[in-house]
Amino acid sequence: MTTRFVLTEYVNQALAQATYDKLEDGTFAGKISSCKGVIAFGSTLRECEDELRSTLEDWLLIGLKLGHRIPII
Repeated sequence: MTTRFVLTEYVNQALAQATYDKLEDGTFAGKISSCKGVIAFGSTLRECEDELRSTLEDWLLIGLKLGHRIPII
């Protein structure tokens, strides 16, 4: 039997939609357009990806707690 974690799948699907830009100072910015306000920065692409995942997870948990509508991914 395979265990499925709905939030993990949601996070992974949302991160698959992420876009990243290299900024003028050499750092990176990432965002997920379908998740309003989910943006992160990092000195490396990997750091930016990690920060974006953390930001998305926090955004989801707070949104669910407050009863916000979560976009369909």
